[in-house]
Amino acid sequence: MAKRFVLIGVIILLVASFAMPAYCDDSLKKLGRGVCNIGTCPVELFLQTSRVNNSDGPMAAFTYGVMKGVAMMCVRAVVGVYEVATFPIPVPKNYEPILKDPEFMFEDQNW
Repeated sequence: MAKRFVLIGVIILLVASFAMPAYCDDSLKKLGRGVCNIGTCPVELFLQTSRVNNSDGPMAAFTYGVMKGVAMMCVRAVVGVYEVATFPIPVPKNYEPILKDPEFMFEDQNW
């Protein structure tokens, strides 16, 4: 009997996670964003240090840039874990990204 309830719960969760509301992101994109944020969070250390170096110079990069990189690395990791854990739930509204600048790592780079 308990197995039946678990199976029904899993089926409902899967159906709810793949439902795609109109005019918004979907749960799979939220899951992908979360996995990407978890996987690329260490890159924030080098990226933020490089940005501060380009704007303020090497001494600022060595101090402020490293601290900013560590902080952003933690933020990106926590947001990634949150998005993976809550991907079937449309929170924030309509699966919108929490980190918007950039939504994905390297999105703002000109390759």
